[in-house]
Amino acid sequence: MDWGMKNRLSRLVQPDGHCFFLPIDHGYFQGPTRCLEKPAETIDPLLPYCDALFVTRGVLRAVVDPALQTPVILRVSGGTSMICKDLAHEGITASMKDAVRLNVAAVGISVFIGSEYEHETLLNLAKLVDEGEEYGVPVMAVTAVGKELEKRDARYLAMSCRIAAELGAKIVKTYWCEDFDKVVEGCPVPVVMAGGPKCETEREVFEFVHDGMQKGAIGVNLGRNVWQNPQPVAVMKALRAIIHENATVDEAQEIFEQVKGK
Repeated sequence: MDWGMKNRLSRLVQPDGHCFFLPIDHGYFQGPTRCLEKPAETIDPLLPYCDALFVTRGVLRAVVDPALQTPVILRVSGGTSMICKDLAHEGITASMKDAVRLNVAAVGISVFIGSEYEHETLLNLAKLVDEGEEYGVPVMAVTAVGKELEKRDARYLAMSCRIAAELGAKIVKTYWCEDFDKVVEGCPVPVVMAGGPKCETEREVFEFVHDGMQKGAIGVNLGRNVWQNPQPVAVMKALRAIIHENATVDEAQEIFEQVKGK
């Protein structure tokens, strides 16, 4: 692995081997998502507590301070919206040259295993990996399932993650599920957990993140369950304790309550 690739990965994955990525890329298919109507205001108090920001180039250029020291993961797939027939019909929406121009630490692309557009999204990933190797930029594959949430079981996610790794992804983002260890054990590259739909309580978030970390994930890429919470900073501090300090669910809940009360 080239020095540049290693350097970028070292900025994302912290010395303890873990990471907390904050995605705010939802607008690329959802439009002005609740609590992301003004993304700069949403992320400003949260940036000190995340290890990387997952964002589109449009929002990055429009509202993120160029003096930002937090590493950036650039969303480079899209081309569909919530009102289209199939969210899986994605293409590559930003070039690797633009990613380098933006000085990002990695790029992220969705793949839709089992969809009508599986072939196209996997070839998009493979093409991006080739370009990433040329420029020294790691690729994070996102095992997306579109609107078909019932696909989120260990067998399906394990297959999706393994395929993404086989095609050259350096990190794979996938959903937590029951028997999550089977997903991680079958993937030869690091796995981070996605948040999925917003949980009913903070404790639900703490529970699945703790379980996933115990079963081999290196961290999370968590958005709505953070910035749609009325106390986003408290959630982030509690999650950081689980991810970087091996805190229990009860300890995380206590941190949340303490920060919430201030």
